Amino acid sequence: MSAPLRWSDLSWRAKALAVPFWVLHWLPFPLLCGLGTLLGVALYLLTPRRRHIGLVNLRLCFPEWSETERRRTLRRHYQVFAICLVSYGIPWFAKPHRLARLVVRQGYEHYAATQGRPIIALAPHFLGLDVGGIRHAIEHLGAILYTSTHESVFDQLLRFGRSRFGPPQLFRRTDGIRPVVRALRDGASLYYLPDQDLGRRESIFVPFFGVPTATVPALSRLAQLGDAVVVPMVTTLEGTRFVTRFYPAWTGFPSGDAEADTRRMNAFIEARVRECPAQYYWLHRRFKTRPEGESDPYRRVR
Repeated sequence: MSAPLRWSDLSWRAKALAVPFWVLHWLPFPLLCGLGTLLGVALYLLTPRRRHIGLVNLRLCFPEWSETERRRTLRRHYQVFAICLVSYGIPWFAKPHRLARLVVRQGYEHYAATQGRPIIALAPHFLGLDVGGIRHAIEHLGAILYTSTHESVFDQLLRFGRSRFGPPQLFRRTDGIRPVVRALRDGASLYYLPDQDLGRRESIFVPFFGVPTATVPALSRLAQLGDAVVVPMVTTLEGTRFVTRFYPAWTGFPSGDAEADTRRMNAFIEARVRECPAQYYWLHRRFKTRPEGESDPYRRVR
């Protein structure tokens, strides 16, 4: 388990990187949206490798779209990504009441109704997930499972931000499942990010947008071993505010069939992506691990 970080724990490089975010957090959020939109346009033009990854993902997931529509969606994705980036200073440094005003919660009654049981907040990789998660931490301490195997200065700042409203338990995936289950049994809420390609060894292939996708089948096992209820939680940018939507707790979960449960999870995420396609994180190589005999979809044809 990784220890929470306070300001005094940060390296000098992380503190230096934090300075521009601290300066930016004083600006009104509509102005940050304008700055982020301009930055997103520049990043779209200046990052051809990531742009290629995003377009491959959109082609696989939305084959019925025109190439013009995919590029339009990816440009908007870059803009929202950059807005979230320049706004990180708000969850990291702003007063709690400002952060609470910035993030509107809808369907919170679904989360509140499960109090008294261990909760897994299922948080797919939408761009606002850190803003929503840190706002949630104002009132709910819990545990976070993350994948980083090495810590950059930005990773330090992420851990700093996730720790600012209390000392959450931070687990690397390399820590294994036992300490996470123990935390759930002790009453912690787990903020769980389920949708990354972590390689063949940890994954099974289940459909995501009709594409066989390497997916970690850990959600049902965590729910079973921790006697936890799953409450999905999705944060998106809407105008000049973020909206965190809580969904009803899943019934009949886990079902006893890990593959069926993982299919259910992917189907839920896919449905949310279709509602707001520009705000799902498309710059990750989600389909890099392929079934035997399939080629790497991200390889450029020369």
